[in-house]
Amino acid sequence: DYIAGLGFTQLWPTPLVENKQPSYSYHGYSPTDLYKIDPRFGRNDDYRALVAQARAKGMGVIHDIVPNHIGSGHWWMADLPSRDWVNQHAPYTETNHRHVTQLDPYTAPSDRERFAGGWFVPTMPDLNQRNPRLARYLIQNAIWWVEDAGLSGLRVDTYPYSDKAFLSRWSAAVMREYPRLTLVGEEMSNNPLMVAYWLAGRPKHDGYVSHMPSMMDFPLHYWLRDALVEPEGKGYGTGWGKIYDAMTNDALYPEPTRMVLFEGNHDTNRIYSALGEDAALNRMAVTFIATTARTPQFFYGSEILMKSPVERADGPTRADFPGGWAGDAVDAVSGRGLTDAQRDAQAYLRKLLTWRKTAPAIHRGQLMHYNPLDGVYVYFRYTATQKVMVVMNKNAATTTLDTSRFSDMLPPRAVGRDVISGTRHELGRALALPARSALVLEVTEP
Repeated sequence: DYIAGLGFTQLWPTPLVENKQPSYSYHGYSPTDLYKIDPRFGRNDDYRALVAQARAKGMGVIHDIVPNHIGSGHWWMADLPSRDWVNQHAPYTETNHRHVTQLDPYTAPSDRERFAGGWFVPTMPDLNQRNPRLARYLIQNAIWWVEDAGLSGLRVDTYPYSDKAFLSRWSAAVMREYPRLTLVGEEMSNNPLMVAYWLAGRPKHDGYVSHMPSMMDFPLHYWLRDALVEPEGKGYGTGWGKIYDAMTNDALYPEPTRMVLFEGNHDTNRIYSALGEDAALNRMAVTFIATTARTPQFFYGSEILMKSPVERADGPTRADFPGGWAGDAVDAVSGRGLTDAQRDAQAYLRKLLTWRKTAPAIHRGQLMHYNPLDGVYVYFRYTATQKVMVVMNKNAATTTLDTSRFSDMLPPRAVGRDVISGTRHELGRALALPARSALVLEVTEP
């Protein structure tokens, strides 16, 4: 009820399959049985019930799947189906983590092989998807989970680390079976060219064919965090100028709105901490993620400004969510014990996402943005029937915005209604922007 009440339409838990490992099993990325829900969460029947309950509340469930590796406690490791079931090395060899080897035309074959064939850590055996029986097993496993649980999508962990030819087969098979399925891959790179390489719909320089409709937008994630903390007026490529330039990379993506933009996840520090615990900057981040030409994703607890060390620290970042259990001193579900700042952030996200569900211009509209000036960034999302104006002001004082420069999008008598407060603004005249604010305006012409 809490998650649906915030306006979310999908739920993505990290892997829930069995992770019977002596250590580091809590995150779910060391699977020891690909067909069994970890008993710490319940049984497969409980998972089906979770999906059904989510669907009844208007939400789908995204299943996190790991085709690249297993946990060393997997029963396979006691008696491998074949010697080449996993990539084996003497001595033990870790991946070099050089993602570029998968598309760099100058990469040495040995470097490419070490990236895809090396292990993450000794407790994560690297699967050899070149084995046709294993490849078929992994394809059937993905299809089985979608069918058995009634899933709305799959999020594919460590996507580029698996064998490239297998990934092409895997994505083709899944999309052929479920053409409307949400399928998104993780390529943890700040290089948009590397992310775009794995997307379907565009020819690749090496002839590679992918069938993935979506990827996590790590580049824009990183740039947004940087842009928000950078001072304005220090050059075209800093502050809002960094975002203005970054959006040019959408030319690489066949369908930018299917790219998943996120403020944080279990592998990053908390955005509120990354932004210096600045609630105003946090609101700008939330607003941009929810209204730009992307599919938004939010990490649990971001709505109540959960914190972490500034440098990545997995334990604090993945701390328990406060609330939902009897006796919790702080309960985000009921609001008990939250600070005023936390309540404000939670209420803002709830209003924004609830409105977003009714806004076709945000879901499938075009994007037009304007060169940021004097700390203010303005963009529009629009269809033939709806127009939305988004205004971000990083200035520490009230700023007067001359709206005449937006004549491409604003007719002379345009009126904007603030989707959060309901306040109406006449957009044919200068607009007074509150200090360090984000405005989302539905535009109409009387």
